[in-house]
Amino acid sequence: MSFEAIADRLLSEPGVTDGTGFGTSPGLRVQGRIFAMLAREEFAVKLSATRCAELLAMGIARPFTRGQGRPLKEWTIISDAAESDWFALAQEALAFVRPRASTQSRATP
Repeated sequence: MSFEAIADRLLSEPGVTDGTGFGTSPGLRVQGRIFAMLAREEFAVKLSATRCAELLAMGIARPFTRGQGRPLKEWTIISDAAESDWFALAQEALAFVRPRASTQSRATP
């Protein structure tokens, strides 16, 4: 499933908007926080550090570095070979980020 098709399906979820990821890359946000994006034409998702490590161990992901050399702990690039898993991983990323976004929005005066 393409990123565009994923976006079309997830934009019906409460609080989900499209826009940019890091920089000008297409991205999906929930309550303003990025949870999935295309980064240099590769699919990236925000998941727990433990889940990212699991996906790396499975061989379907690699660390996401944002071009600065040091991998981000809670971001991973998902292989094109695992494109059939992209939608499920995007849903998982949404579920991971949504509670954090809700907590942050409540903390803002």
